[in-house]
Amino acid sequence: MNKRATLCQPRLVLTSIALAVLAVANQAAAQDASMQRVEVTGSSIKRLANEEALPITTIKAEEFAQRGLTTLADVMMALPQSASLAPSNAGSGTNINLRGLGVNRTLVLLNGRRLANEAISSGYANLDVIPMSALARVEILNDGASSIYGSDAIGGVVNFVTKREIVGGSITGQWVEPERSGGGDEQRATLTFGKGSLASDGWNAYATVDFHQRSRLASKDRPDLGSDEILAQIGRSRTIGSGGYAMPANFTTATNKTARNPYAGTCEAPYSIVGAKNTCLIDGNEYGTALHENSQLSFYARATRQFSEDHTFTVEYTRGQAEILAARNPTQSVAVNGVTAQLPSSSKWYPGNSGGVPAMSGLNGAPLIVTWSVADLGIAVQKDKQVNQRLAFVDEGKFGAWDYRTGLVIGISDRENYYDRGFVRGQGLLDGLKSGALNPFGLQDQAGLDYLKTISVDGIKNRDSRTTYTGADLTVSRALMDLAGGSMALAIGADVNHTTTRDDKLAIQNEVQYLNSTASHGEGQRNVYALYAELDVPLTKQLTLNFAARDDYFSDFGNTINPKASFRWEPTKTLMFRGSANTGFRAPTLFDAYGYRLPGATGKTNSRWDDPVLCPSATPAIAGSGTPLPGYVESEVCDVQLPKQVGSNSNLRPEKSRGFTLGMVMEPIKSMTLSLDYWNIRMKDMLANLPEQVYFQDPARYANLFVRNPDGTLAFINNTTMNLGGQKAAGIDVSATYRFPRSDYGDFRVELDGTYLTKFDNQLFPGDAWVSNIGRFGNASNGTTSSFPIITYRWKHTLKFGWSKGDWTAQATQNYNDKYEDQNLVAEQYWRDINSYKPWNLTVGYKGIKNLQLIFGITNVFDADPPVTNHSGYSFSYLSSAASPIGRSYNLRATYNF
Repeated sequence: MNKRATLCQPRLVLTSIALAVLAVANQAAAQDASMQRVEVTGSSIKRLANEEALPITTIKAEEFAQRGLTTLADVMMALPQSASLAPSNAGSGTNINLRGLGVNRTLVLLNGRRLANEAISSGYANLDVIPMSALARVEILNDGASSIYGSDAIGGVVNFVTKREIVGGSITGQWVEPERSGGGDEQRATLTFGKGSLASDGWNAYATVDFHQRSRLASKDRPDLGSDEILAQIGRSRTIGSGGYAMPANFTTATNKTARNPYAGTCEAPYSIVGAKNTCLIDGNEYGTALHENSQLSFYARATRQFSEDHTFTVEYTRGQAEILAARNPTQSVAVNGVTAQLPSSSKWYPGNSGGVPAMSGLNGAPLIVTWSVADLGIAVQKDKQVNQRLAFVDEGKFGAWDYRTGLVIGISDRENYYDRGFVRGQGLLDGLKSGALNPFGLQDQAGLDYLKTISVDGIKNRDSRTTYTGADLTVSRALMDLAGGSMALAIGADVNHTTTRDDKLAIQNEVQYLNSTASHGEGQRNVYALYAELDVPLTKQLTLNFAARDDYFSDFGNTINPKASFRWEPTKTLMFRGSANTGFRAPTLFDAYGYRLPGATGKTNSRWDDPVLCPSATPAIAGSGTPLPGYVESEVCDVQLPKQVGSNSNLRPEKSRGFTLGMVMEPIKSMTLSLDYWNIRMKDMLANLPEQVYFQDPARYANLFVRNPDGTLAFINNTTMNLGGQKAAGIDVSATYRFPRSDYGDFRVELDGTYLTKFDNQLFPGDAWVSNIGRFGNASNGTTSSFPIITYRWKHTLKFGWSKGDWTAQATQNYNDKYEDQNLVAEQYWRDINSYKPWNLTVGYKGIKNLQLIFGITNVFDADPPVTNHSGYSFSYLSSAASPIGRSYNLRATYNF
């Protein structure tokens, strides 16, 4: 497909067909006004809610509290169809990844319309900015590639639906307290007020403010989960490492590349531990973070005027602010413009001089090349602040026999990054060592502390990004003619949107070499014009067919037409079959195509690796198993985070997909419903980053992606977005509900929602073999969010037992993740599987006090520890994206209505 192509012939054909059908429709009978029909997610035709032909999961807002869910991150992580990331490990905030296909392939809507995406990657929405207190429900369209909302919804659609009206006010407070000491506690407060009744006054206006915060949970808050004993048992013992950045610093000289340390026998707790070969190692438990500190503050206001029974006009304003304080190891004395950090013999801190550092044999006054972690500054913390604003105007009504719905959305998403604390100018560190002001072998004296303040960059903004979205749409629908099963209905729509992106890494980044990032600028824009049509054909009262097609024109990637067809067949009152088929098309995100692209490294790998050339090993994917070549420092080329390059790629092609679903809904006995839906999705030309382990499991094959300097040292690993091979994913969604007969003991119910994967195969490049990723760390990464591999569970479910009687309610919920194969990039004797993770949550509610509702809950009732993992990307032994490290916690929620 040629970029910037003109509209192709199929677009004209679809337009002509739509106009012809419109002409016929103008002569058809008007739709029966007595039918109370609503628009459901996945369709533009108003229908009864039980007429759905597509598999939709609905979670009502009341369910959030009943299941002990305090944030939308909790909601998304518990979805069986989801492989989502929470703020614990996603610097960009909470995102949703349906089917494990990547966050960029899940379309997020607010009241059926898009938001401005997260500002840097510009490919997905940050859920932390959505006002949770305003929500009435969340609808998940599990059938992907929507011809109504956009063909980029390959994984599915998540529609957050706010309350239509609120009369009166309410105040809610919530406190979550972990049983074990340390961080991870949460607080929430909301205030909501509304006035006016649409039914009696013809208008309603309401607003809600929602604040939530969670404190940082450090690795040392859960020492039993990352102890040296556990790490040793899984093949990741820290003490086998040597050299690297630490306090007291390790050092080499120009003629002796073997790292040494003046305090090797003792090092200095809690900043460092004793490593191999007479060196010190930074203590990862002291500085590691299990859950980042984060907060959300959202405001939502909605005003609706009902002019008649069929005509309403609504204005919405949303402002969501999310902050994440991402902590990392203290600042390190990295090289500046190729010049390493050196301690001259003139410094009083030189071993044997007046500073008191012990003398060492073999030193002849030559400068020491030090690898120093500046413990005096503590953890280095970056503040990531996102503000998403959205203004929407929606007009709905009837024009003759036509229902119409039109809207205008204006969205702005800003993201700013700050050096919050613990960062300094790299050249200042080198100058302080050279002058003798700084001591790399111990904590600083007052003069050293004063000097560190002079080179501090704390509080300075280092990145500024913005994404905008402006979209207008119009949809009209009506009945065409009466068929045996009801009225054949048509919907025709058009929308146009303009998106922009701008990302600036500011000049200060050139002075803070610790993060290995430099100033850059990227910007781009895109217009998308779309026509879509939907035809609903109830052939009989038992069989309904639905046909839809969407024609998109991208200003930078040309034209694409994507059809969709579905059916609903109900042979009996207790049995219904449904299915659909579709194609999808996803253009590269604005960041993928127009983001920054620098000639050198832009960061470091998430995990530690051996340089396959300079630290060769028979098993290069196992960090620490290699041996450095003569003349190279082990801690610089072995078991170390290596430089990598991320960024945009102007040569990307769109990716395409095709998928289908086939399912059934039945009522085998009274009060019980059961649904089974098989889904199948195939993609080609996947847009993604390669997970890091791919490079090191076969370094010879990917040697061209290891870009080296003229002297053979590694300049960077090319980890930019690429068109990879394909993806095959399939599975079965299971949903079952049973309500027990009423008794004197109350009403009981049990519900199960689960997903069983039958296929999740990746092909890295066209022509490669397909590799199954089910139940293992696979070759798929989470879009451009992270180069960590996605874990795909064979089975994942949510099981709920509910009870209610009078003013009392209770619910027990199990969130189950199946067992899976560990990453196992360790020696073979440590290979292992990870057991299933199945925590239970319990809540009890009481509303017997006038205007007051109380909910008490216990999260992780049995205090299940997260499964131990040997994943190489973490300094501790658990994977916080797959399980919570908090343990048992208690929460109390109180709502007062006035």
